[in-house]
Amino acid sequence: MIKLVSVKKQLNLSKDIRQTIIPNLTLDIQKGEFVAITGPSGSGKSTLLYIMGGLDKPTSGEVWLDGENIAKKNEDEMTRIRNEKIGFIYQFHFLLPEFTALDNVMMPMLINPKFNRKTAKARAEMLLETVGLSNKMNNKPSQLSGGQQQRVAIARSLSTEPVVLFGDEPTGNLDSKSAHNVYRLFNTLNKEFEQTIVIVTHDEEFARTAHRKIHLVDGKIDSDVRLNEVQKAGV
Repeated sequence: MIKLVSVKKQLNLSKDIRQTIIPNLTLDIQKGEFVAITGPSGSGKSTLLYIMGGLDKPTSGEVWLDGENIAKKNEDEMTRIRNEKIGFIYQFHFLLPEFTALDNVMMPMLINPKFNRKTAKARAEMLLETVGLSNKMNNKPSQLSGGQQQRVAIARSLSTEPVVLFGDEPTGNLDSKSAHNVYRLFNTLNKEFEQTIVIVTHDEEFARTAHRKIHLVDGKIDSDVRLNEVQKAGV
């Protein structure tokens, strides 16, 4: 599903100074995996996520997503790929305040030729039911709690049937109860829908719910552990 080959990311701080964020990283993520990426602040977690999701370009290396090397795509091609194949969830929900939950979930589909208004509405209703908000479809964001708003954002990210769902600190702005609801939702999406999920998180409890935990230090993979194997071994 996702394959990174010798990816390097550098920033030009000035004419003569370059900062290396990711020195040389190779990584494979399989279809249906639920992967948590952890690490201290400044370790390159979000940069890595944005490179995998096509929101940033590596300085060098290959980034394969669903059989396409997105590192070589121009912005028009990346817009198409993001609309068709990628769902993104951020720490803040970025819902449009003047529209209902149903409208917010429908919007990505209304600009996608794969969906007409009728099918977009039906799918948005199904997704809001999946995230436990069937009774809040006509509520605007101001009428929803923080956790409910984030669940609407998750439903929206799934609207165009993405092959992979990326999350950048998706529970970082939630209280513990709402965060637990989001943990359960991600596990449901992964187990019942076989959704490929890659999240960046500081939340160790959330990270432990994933199948696989990749820990970054200074842009390098410090550890890569399949959590279910550890649990079976009794560690």
